[in-house]
Amino acid sequence: MSHLRAADGDASPVVAVVDDDPLMLESVQDLLECAGYTVRTFPSGEALLQSDALRTIACLISDIIMPGIDGVELRRRVCAARPGLAVLLMTARRELAGAQGAALAHTRVFTKPFDSAELLGAVAQAVRGSG
Repeated sequence: MSHLRAADGDASPVVAVVDDDPLMLESVQDLLECAGYTVRTFPSGEALLQSDALRTIACLISDIIMPGIDGVELRRRVCAARPGLAVLLMTARRELAGAQGAALAHTRVFTKPFDSAELLGAVAQAVRGSG
């Protein structure tokens, strides 16, 4: 099974991260890059959808609560464009994590602050399933 890779020939899978909080974007980017992934970050769902990233990513991680297109709507649009692409969602609201997790079949929802090893494990599993 092939994995989607960075367009420049880099062997690492590309993970897109969408969050309107610049500090969270930087934190998740650092974590993923330390684990060997190529990361593309976006400050909004609109920014991701207007980019060329959807055709190259192996996994998407998105915040749920954002202005404009929220993470649930972004997931819906991404899954329509790329059926089978793994989408992981994050939220700081514990009650929302449980409700969204139950409503979104096959979607992991992480509550901030999340366990880094757990997120990395989910990303690794998602990347193995892509391609």
